[in-house]
Amino acid sequence: MKREFEFLAAAGKPHPCCVPSARRAALLNLSSNPFERVAKGSTDGMVKLDGGPFLMGTNDREAFAADGEGPVREVTLDPFYIDATPVTNAQFAEFVRATAYLTEAERFGWSFVFQGHVADRAVVEDTVLAAPWWCKVSGAQWRNPSPNVEVRDDHPVTHVSWNDAEEFARWAGKRLPTEAEWEYAARGGLEQKRFPWGDELMPEGKHVCNIFQGEFPERDLAEDGYAGTSPVKAFPANNYGLYSVAGNTWEWCADWFHAAYHLVGSRKDPTGPSEGRARAMRGGSYLCHESYCNRYRVAARTSNTPDSSTGNIGFRCVRDVTV
Repeated sequence: MKREFEFLAAAGKPHPCCVPSARRAALLNLSSNPFERVAKGSTDGMVKLDGGPFLMGTNDREAFAADGEGPVREVTLDPFYIDATPVTNAQFAEFVRATAYLTEAERFGWSFVFQGHVADRAVVEDTVLAAPWWCKVSGAQWRNPSPNVEVRDDHPVTHVSWNDAEEFARWAGKRLPTEAEWEYAARGGLEQKRFPWGDELMPEGKHVCNIFQGEFPERDLAEDGYAGTSPVKAFPANNYGLYSVAGNTWEWCADWFHAAYHLVGSRKDPTGPSEGRARAMRGGSYLCHESYCNRYRVAARTSNTPDSSTGNIGFRCVRDVTV
């Protein structure tokens, strides 16, 4: 069987617990849209942030240099609003009811599901060669994360591509956050901390985010209470009132991904390269594990093709204060 998927990685090596990428672009128009400011969507459920200068990136020894996490640089942002939580299944359902939108996973008839979440009667068409724990599952999509798996309204929507997230944001009168906006918001005002709450993964021995515990990929102990997605407010918010910015699901950003763009790009409201192959993602997911990919750190980043969808990618939106 011809494999139509792979792993994207800055260094040419797979990120074992991140996200596989689909090669479906030939069927789609993936041309880049000019970046546009948007200030017309409702601010209900959003947090207004003042912007200004902050230190983006990291020089931490745990950083993945090939991902372009560093060096630390000062970036300045205009004020903006950002969703307090990732977009939920309930919110995405409202969008679909209003527009009759079909996600790319629905149109293609499949999406990627982690091996431990594949239902007994699901049809697995293939697996990813570099990471066989990722399964191509027929019928997997946002309403049906894996056949016969219940969808919960207060969990983040998954199996949505960047293109799907962009369509939702446009309908809502919002947009996807830039990487700089996402990181500024996720830091919650803490300067150069590893996590949204500080430097310790488990402050006072408590789980404060949804990531993988156990032996990846075979055994998830779910010591944090969840083996898959968790409700978007299952863990405490950061100092800015944002929930689920570490773990749970990766979140699409507006930027095209480039590991070295920040070395030459603007330091005032940067929006990323003008073109590329993959879109940036932030935050890590419930599959991130310290032994493979501790990308639940605030400065960590990865990417995926705009038409890819998996069971651990979601998104949140922003809107501008003024245009």
